Amino acid sequence: MNTEDIALFVEIARHGSFAGTARARGTDPSSISRSVAALEAQLGVRLFQRTTRRLSLTEAGEACLARVAPLMDELEDALAATRDTRARPRGTLRLSASVAFGQQIVVPLLGGFRRAFPLVGVECLFTDANVDLVGERVDLAIRLAPAVEGDVIVSKLMDTRYLVVASPAYLAGAPALHQPSDLASHRVLRFPLRDYRSRWLFRGPSGEIFEQPVDGDLVLAPAGAIRDAAVGGLGPALLPDWLVREDVASGRLVRCLADWAVTATRFDTAAWLVYPSRAHLPAKTRAMIGFLREAHSGTA
Repeated sequence: MNTEDIALFVEIARHGSFAGTARARGTDPSSISRSVAALEAQLGVRLFQRTTRRLSLTEAGEACLARVAPLMDELEDALAATRDTRARPRGTLRLSASVAFGQQIVVPLLGGFRRAFPLVGVECLFTDANVDLVGERVDLAIRLAPAVEGDVIVSKLMDTRYLVVASPAYLAGAPALHQPSDLASHRVLRFPLRDYRSRWLFRGPSGEIFEQPVDGDLVLAPAGAIRDAAVGGLGPALLPDWLVREDVASGRLVRCLADWAVTATRFDTAAWLVYPSRAHLPAKTRAMIGFLREAHSGTA
């Protein structure tokens, strides 16, 4: 068994097909199939369920991918960093992120990045749409989601979670807010997506998950507008921890219902670094990836 076999397994899992991996590598699908069969024989387990229409990971395959994919990413980064030791990062980096994440997380880091890499300019495209990386010539994107799919390279930047927050002034004059069902007595601040508008999901201390309907007459976007409205005392809001961390620490916002995990979609969410291809990754992109990881080293 060698690292190339493991790298091939990770690549197939990310492409979702033998044929797609073969095209990306410029090789024959039959050779890909033989390599996977050899790896499965060495491990003594089946990694993929294969039919004429669909390729999916087995339970053993999913467990293997979860362990080896981060290791292969780190190995590739280490090798590429070694190759790049003589190449000083330079050029213009096009970076995409959501509006709120870009303003709250990315912009405060740009000064430090510019001091560390003075030959790299940065063009930031902050939008809540998932941009076409190739079509928009984006070198690196940061996406917030439970997972990122597609023919792209993905690695986790940091875990994220959601909190219910409200201002002290609002809570002082509002009905009690001690348990999720109390939200029925509040006009919450809502985000204009279906799941966020109508109900929030809660997971209790014993692991039980239940839906709590929510309602409110203020619907705002982007997320930063909801955060500002919450600070202004206009109602409770469901917001990501990275957006309200400083407000909670300073007392501008209070975390409510802290005994429950809460989300609008899925509980396990993250910020992901996304880029079009690992092949010949420019030094400027690798520099930003390393800088962001260092800045958030303790949050992944």
